[in-house]
Amino acid sequence: MTPYLFLTPFCVMFLLFFVVPIFYALYQSFFRSQRSGLGLGAPTVVFAGLSNYQQVLTDRSFFEGIGRMILFGIVQVPVMLALALVLALLLDSVTVRFKSFFRIAFFIPYGVPGVIGALLWGFLYNPQLSPLVQGLQAIGININFLNGNTILWSMANIVTWTYTGYNMLIIYASLQSIPTQLYEAASLDGCSAIGIAWRIKIPLVAPALILTCVLSVIGTLQLFTEPQVLSQVSNSITSSYTPNLYAYFMAFSNNNYNYTAALSVVLAVVTFVFSFGFLRLTQRQSGV
Repeated sequence: MTPYLFLTPFCVMFLLFFVVPIFYALYQSFFRSQRSGLGLGAPTVVFAGLSNYQQVLTDRSFFEGIGRMILFGIVQVPVMLALALVLALLLDSVTVRFKSFFRIAFFIPYGVPGVIGALLWGFLYNPQLSPLVQGLQAIGININFLNGNTILWSMANIVTWTYTGYNMLIIYASLQSIPTQLYEAASLDGCSAIGIAWRIKIPLVAPALILTCVLSVIGTLQLFTEPQVLSQVSNSITSSYTPNLYAYFMAFSNNNYNYTAALSVVLAVVTFVFSFGFLRLTQRQSGV
């Protein structure tokens, strides 16, 4: 019984704060609140069947947010993972010194709470306060990081800054598991350091790259903190800018919890389809 006693606290918390909320959201999505008569009385909750889901599937704002996040992910995820891979390869190089220091330095942005990080970058994006904007203006570059044309990529920069070090550690850990004999054999065959990285290291860390990509896809579709914080300093971020922000707005501004539950369920399904589809595509290409 000893293993089960140690597992019990995790299982209880997992059920209470993960499994139960999922089923409760699914349950709520089949109901709606309505008022009778003149609408002056307290609302009553009635069974709505699939009407909430029908409304979600015709909600243009919701799918515009999903499309915006797909564009975000197509650009941001490859850039972030390429940077993470390069940093991991540099740390794995035998010529690099102070590896422990650089590992911590690259990981520190992930250790900063998301809200704090978004606030810091919001300050750097503010045209009236930012030394970054003022420095660019001094050399003749006028750019507004908070307008409608750039705000999406300003958020992409924040996400890249935050999660590159996290993904780098996953890839670096995978690199550490590669036997050094492979590198020695390649060196004896006349392979350069770049050749070893391209022909040995990158192919062998492909599973780690797939893992980080799947996690990034899931995180992209669930983006919330950055748009929520930047919406306080930019009018370009609407209440439906991302799917999660739209669900938050419907729940706490419109008090429409049942519709929010349906939004959340559909978003979970869309996230599953994209992440699982990418995983199956990569497995098919690798012959698994």
